Amino acid sequence: MTRVGFLYPGFSAEDDYKVFESMLDGVELPVVHTLMREDAHRVDALLDVGGGDVLSEGAGKLAGMEVDAAVWACTSGSFVFGWEGAREQVRGVREAAGAPASSTSFAFVHALSQLRLSRVAIAATYPDDVAQRFVEFLSAAGVSVLSLASHGIATAAEVGRLDPDEAVDFVITNDHPRAEAVLVPDTALHSADLIEPLEALLGKPVLTANQVSVWEGLRLAGETGARTGPGALFRAGSAAVTSALAAH
Repeated sequence: MTRVGFLYPGFSAEDDYKVFESMLDGVELPVVHTLMREDAHRVDALLDVGGGDVLSEGAGKLAGMEVDAAVWACTSGSFVFGWEGAREQVRGVREAAGAPASSTSFAFVHALSQLRLSRVAIAATYPDDVAQRFVEFLSAAGVSVLSLASHGIATAAEVGRLDPDEAVDFVITNDHPRAEAVLVPDTALHSADLIEPLEALLGKPVLTANQVSVWEGLRLAGETGARTGPGALFRAGSAAVTSALAAH
């Protein structure tokens, strides 16, 4: 049994990981909730959410669970630190957890690399100023963002309560005709059951935050073969990925 542990800030869509677990054979996906002093999609609050003291405490708990890999499952709480700051986060989690580690932001980069895609549309639940930081992060990895839509939702809790039909409408109306994939970067959004319908509607890969986090954790744990999990990403496996953590 492969065990991938997730550091997850607060409470919003953590039950998504149980859904992914039910879709994937032979894996356990335990979640450790990390401290969120303020639930706010603001840069200052997100810098606190992803602080080294917070992540070190959570990663120490994962160490006691003997996980095969650890993922900081918060896109905004990683990309707001910029490329080098996000790398430092991962290094700290790896040392504290005693296991290979990554974050959701790097997971998006690795997923695009695996699928050999570089032109994307982003449907972000965040306010625009936060979403722009994700564009900057992806640009540092050579990803071309053709369009960005910001839903402007102020808190993770609100995102967690978003109606599935509203989430689907938001994503499909914010595709771009030349985008090779649509990215949906918020681990607070329930997405496990939306990926297949979205890909069927759009005819292209849809990468969501919780999806790429699970895929990344399995990759780090050595589970690189193709799977029947939700979306084109799992069907592509992960054997061909060159880690952006080492490449930049």
